[in-house]
Amino acid sequence: MSEEMVAKNEITQKEDYSKSLKGMKIRRYFSTEGISPMDKLDWETRIAKIVNEKKEIIFEQTDVEMPVTWSQMATDVVVSKYFKGKMNSPERESSLKQLISRVVATITRWGVDGGYFQTKEDGKVFADELSTLILDQRVAFNSPVWFNVGVEKRPQCSACFINSVEDTMESIMDLAKTEGMLFKFGSGAGSNLSPLRSSFEEMSTGGYASGPVSFMKGYDAFAGVIKSGGKTRRAAKMVILNADHPDILEFIDCKLHEEKKAQALIQMGYDPSFNGEAYSSIFFQNANHSVRVSSDFMKKVEDDSEWNTLAITDRSVIGTMPARKLMDKISYAAWATGDPGLQFDTTVNEWHTCPNSGRINASNPCSEFMFLDDSACNLASLNLLKFLHEKTQQFDRKAFRTAVRIVLLAMEILVDNASYPTEKIGINSRKFRPLGLGYANLGALLMSLGLPYDSDGGRAYAASVTALMHGEAYRTSAEIASLKGAFEEYEINREPFLRVMHKHAEAINSIDSTLLPPEMLNEIRELYTEMLVLGKAHGFRNSQVTVLAPTGTIAFMMDCDTTGIEPDIALVKYKKLVGGGQLKIVNKTVSRALKHLGYDESTSQAILEYIQKNDTIEGAPGLENEHLAVFDCALKPFNGDRSIQYMGHIKMMAAVQPFISGAISKTVNMSNDITKEEIATTYSKAWNLGLKAIAIYRDGCKASQPLNTKQDKEKKNPESAVAPRKIKRVLRKKLPDERAAITHKFSIGGHEGYITVGMYKDGSPGEIFVVMSKEGSTISGLMDAFATSISLALQYGVPLKVLVRKFIHMRFEPSGFTPNQQIPIAKSIMDYIFRWLAFKFLPSDELGQSANMDEIEGNKSMGETEEENEFPSSFAESASNALHEMEIPSGSTHAGNGNGNGNGNGNSHSKLNKVDSMLQQIQHEEQLVAINQSDAPVCIECGAIMVRNGSCYRCLGCGSTSGCS
Repeated sequence: MSEEMVAKNEITQKEDYSKSLKGMKIRRYFSTEGISPMDKLDWETRIAKIVNEKKEIIFEQTDVEMPVTWSQMATDVVVSKYFKGKMNSPERESSLKQLISRVVATITRWGVDGGYFQTKEDGKVFADELSTLILDQRVAFNSPVWFNVGVEKRPQCSACFINSVEDTMESIMDLAKTEGMLFKFGSGAGSNLSPLRSSFEEMSTGGYASGPVSFMKGYDAFAGVIKSGGKTRRAAKMVILNADHPDILEFIDCKLHEEKKAQALIQMGYDPSFNGEAYSSIFFQNANHSVRVSSDFMKKVEDDSEWNTLAITDRSVIGTMPARKLMDKISYAAWATGDPGLQFDTTVNEWHTCPNSGRINASNPCSEFMFLDDSACNLASLNLLKFLHEKTQQFDRKAFRTAVRIVLLAMEILVDNASYPTEKIGINSRKFRPLGLGYANLGALLMSLGLPYDSDGGRAYAASVTALMHGEAYRTSAEIASLKGAFEEYEINREPFLRVMHKHAEAINSIDSTLLPPEMLNEIRELYTEMLVLGKAHGFRNSQVTVLAPTGTIAFMMDCDTTGIEPDIALVKYKKLVGGGQLKIVNKTVSRALKHLGYDESTSQAILEYIQKNDTIEGAPGLENEHLAVFDCALKPFNGDRSIQYMGHIKMMAAVQPFISGAISKTVNMSNDITKEEIATTYSKAWNLGLKAIAIYRDGCKASQPLNTKQDKEKKNPESAVAPRKIKRVLRKKLPDERAAITHKFSIGGHEGYITVGMYKDGSPGEIFVVMSKEGSTISGLMDAFATSISLALQYGVPLKVLVRKFIHMRFEPSGFTPNQQIPIAKSIMDYIFRWLAFKFLPSDELGQSANMDEIEGNKSMGETEEENEFPSSFAESASNALHEMEIPSGSTHAGNGNGNGNGNGNSHSKLNKVDSMLQQIQHEEQLVAINQSDAPVCIECGAIMVRNGSCYRCLGCGSTSGCS
């Protein structure tokens, strides 16, 4: 008998049994009968505290009851974000028990009232199971559930929204109102503005329409105002335009043109920080932008054929251009600003379960929820690492599937009991009941299993886990449908719905069975067979069930090492201590991985100590070279060269996409030296691999954006391209014995120093001296040698803009905040020095060019003599006055090691230790930002610099996010 026949017999028996039931039977798996889930953990009283970058306390609650197993970071985030009630009042929640009880009890009551459980006892078991999953940090709902459930009678429970707009002024204004209300309550929204007439089309009353980009300015300004007054976090927004819209070129370039304005304002001295005057004065800074492209467009790009833009009113041809030229425009804008991304419209709608009800036009801000216009999705995420047995290193598939069933049922119960911002969204949410179950900690899971993130084995395992979640979620949805009925619009979409279910099932064949335990893939196939048989018999309760969200704040709640589908960000993490401060530790996943790979205890300990000391595993004693890839992370370590390349991220997305109802929130980070051609190739590969959407971010793109350089123009000149290069004799131009000089004081992450620049008579720089405070003789010597080499380079005619290009974005310690408004964050001393030199000495029209020089040529006008005059080898005498002013004792060194003392009492025995203590808590966050991007926004809650998380940002200081989870 075939597997399908066996499954059919089992389903028939279940059908006969279920006909007499009114709800679902819930059996205990995680909880124990007679024992409260709260009593299974040890609890302690803590202080929850959030401080800003100035060490000012912005939130503090004492006597908070938390499980011993939860970290201090999880405590701070949960208490500050999710505990309800006025501070210092009896109504204020003071224990995690109260928070979990509030949410779980409310959902359970709704489930009982809605007839979801066979008996009241099943409801109690459900409550115990869900509570245990949350307490064990195996799962967390999206933030609106924690904000609102049990507080409001009809709470807003969804984090993701898609809004429609029509080509009428009333609809355009209604969209602004709807978005404003969503932002106010901490949710994100996306819209496709393609229905709006283009600026090339006439209006019935005369004249031409404004076009969508004009209205985007109003929407953007509105979002910018609401973000600072929001209840929970800054506004999250997605704006989409179809590739065939007549205003597509204006849409592609709109952020690029605004970036030019910002750079001009920064050069004039305006505050360049994300919330500063420069960026606050320009448009389009409060939304992600994406272009919707069809497969027809992508094929035309490959064929280099013509592409037409079409009128909105009558679909007549408005303009024609080569499709490849349009892709070049998109790629260049993404290279320069990070936007726009691409959404592959044909692929999205080929996997659409409800096409007879309407097509998918848009997504939420982070691009993981893609469904009908005017729809919403509530999210929840599973912590994958919690399902890996520490001793056996086996993934507990039964526990995982049981958790999926419980959580999906809870999410389904929320649908009818939640409120929605518009009547349309409320109607569609109840008609289609889309859900967004996902996961976090994939990167940590793979490393623990000894699987490189960028490997066939890693991708096969990720695909199988995703398929297991997806199949069980739809199986549970079909089970609920057998008792409660399918979603309202299922029958008119039955045929395409089942077609998509079969596409998911067929995708299992693409997973390489040789890279997995054989029983794992067999179980997945059996699961999908059961899901299909049950679904054909009863339909499905939910139109969608899974997405992969960025899991920002809730990843902190679950103490995840990695978020969403992301790999580990670095091997070293900083653990927040109960009394304040941080402790530098090697990620726990490293030791688990070493054990899984067969290393003995002594070798593992030596490797861990090496990582602790060097912040990298490269060169660790006893580590086999073949295992290095297992420990590759998203970011290149300070003292190493390895990291996951961008195609590794794209291939991982492609491996799991066939087992996701929606899409994947992930920004593909690229190095600063990536080209626009490589970005265009990346977009094409993403389409060919079957992704639904992709966004890229080039490291430091906004801080070093080259715009229409003179050199670019010269390259386009065919004569200059073929002209023979003249070999020039490079001569040294000495500075006069008496020369003008300026001295600039700087501070990077609390490390102070001075830059002195000697100048030629024309004001151009000819020598530099650098002195660092409290850094010791070794660092002083190195800086002297470095300054000498740069000075010689300048005197031998190396253009300053070439040196700037070579040294900006270098990454090493110290790094972090600076008091210089033009350079708010420095990735290193070198990064700061050369960015300062650029602002001080390069003409405004060369600031962008400095990042785009391809070759170094001698400057004939600067050459006067060939004399090898000796350059001063030390700056000690020149710096004596500065050192005296700083009152630095002779021979003093910086004693901080960044490890923290763990007592948080602030007592110090020296001024240096006080400085270390003060800087320690934000040091790691600054390092990550300096590596990840130099133009990240400031957290509106605590003032720390945020880091990229999927397509959004999250704050490592207080847990806030700019996204929708």
